[in-house]
Amino acid sequence: MTTAQGPADPRDTPPAPSGAASPGAPPSARAAPDPADLPALRRRTTAVLVVSQILGGLGVAIGVALSSVLSQEVGGSAAVAGLGPTAAVLGTALLSVPLAALMAARGRRPGLTLAYAIGAAGGGLTVLAAVAGSFPLLLLGMALFGAASSANLQARFAAADLAPAERRARAISTVVWATTVGAVLGPNVAAPAGRSVTGLGIPPAAGPFLWAAAVFLLCALVVAVLLRPDPLLTARALAGESASPGRAGSLRAGLAAVAESRPARLALVTVATAHTAMVAVMVMTPVDLAHHGADIELIGLVISGHIAGMYAFSPLMGRLSDRAGRLPVIALALGLVAVATLLAGTAGGAHGRTAAGLFLLGLGWSAGLVSGSALLTDSVPQSARAAVQGLSDLAMNASAGVGGVVAGLVVAGAGYGRLNALAALLLLPAAVLTLRLRFRPGPGGPPPAVSAGRGAPGGEEG
Repeated sequence: MTTAQGPADPRDTPPAPSGAASPGAPPSARAAPDPADLPALRRRTTAVLVVSQILGGLGVAIGVALSSVLSQEVGGSAAVAGLGPTAAVLGTALLSVPLAALMAARGRRPGLTLAYAIGAAGGGLTVLAAVAGSFPLLLLGMALFGAASSANLQARFAAADLAPAERRARAISTVVWATTVGAVLGPNVAAPAGRSVTGLGIPPAAGPFLWAAAVFLLCALVVAVLLRPDPLLTARALAGESASPGRAGSLRAGLAAVAESRPARLALVTVATAHTAMVAVMVMTPVDLAHHGADIELIGLVISGHIAGMYAFSPLMGRLSDRAGRLPVIALALGLVAVATLLAGTAGGAHGRTAAGLFLLGLGWSAGLVSGSALLTDSVPQSARAAVQGLSDLAMNASAGVGGVVAGLVVAGAGYGRLNALAALLLLPAAVLTLRLRFRPGPGGPPPAVSAGRGAPGGEEG
């Protein structure tokens, strides 16, 4: 079947056995892979995604480390220092839907490859803007740079494409965990990257973006060459479905699929609100710590603990979500974030209390992202998954971008404690939906396995 985006690459689906449809046939006409080959295919797919995630996380972290510094240098004022990072977040959000539409039509491999290539172009454009001293060009480059973050987020869903339902959360969590390596290494590489370009007439703060562009190109190459057969197209072949037409990957298609599924609505709200609460509190914590006398080293330790909570324990959250069910882990996520805001918001000058709060904040985010992403994938048909997943990333990043801006205004006008209280209130809609779905499943509610067992039955829609 030829889609609105053009025919899928025949190499992206498993070869049909002898006597089956020809290689040029649409995915629905090709035989699904032999079940005996699936475990090896899953391991290979996960390995490629882990490598790309490590590299992609490294590239994003290298650039983000000095993005506000570069924005201030090019913009000429501390007042615009936050606009560069904000442009990157908005770029991630806005590019999520068209990239999801491409994946719906052509598979994960073309979408991820293009996203990393756009991120590399954004990094190069950011360097050019720094050399030329153009702030509007810098913002455009930063927005395109955000495409790499979109690829990193979509990689977790690519890991879920071939995973059986009872292991879907663990597959997602493995890819999320791989981000830890890049997130930790990236800020430490930023300084050498800056020094490496001083002889080229490039401002040191722009050097990390040049390195990041090279890393993203390597990511694109890894995905383009090694992510074969395409996991999404293979999953569709297993389900007996063809590639989705272009409109199936649209924002409207994603909204329609979510509107028809109560579990999907809960998943979307959980991921978006947990991420927004996390970002709002996290971005203002260094300001509050400094206000209470913390030095740079202590602030760095607190944020490092927060990042460890976000990524290092994601395999544990994946295992819990597969064994205990999606809803209990969503409830755990909401509880952890609520306790985190209570600790951080009432810490005052007790830096240890703030550190504990930020660690729990990261842990709650991890639980919400892993369980929410798994539930979202469980709760919609295979043909709608790419669109819904793109919608999820759009909602998550757009709301977080707004939350980051509002957080500064709240702290300036009402204080850090009030910010934490408002972040806790953001969790109420997800809490209400969780309780309603747990005790009154009704039409569209989750099967018992999702609420208190081992994923969705049958490995598919649930």
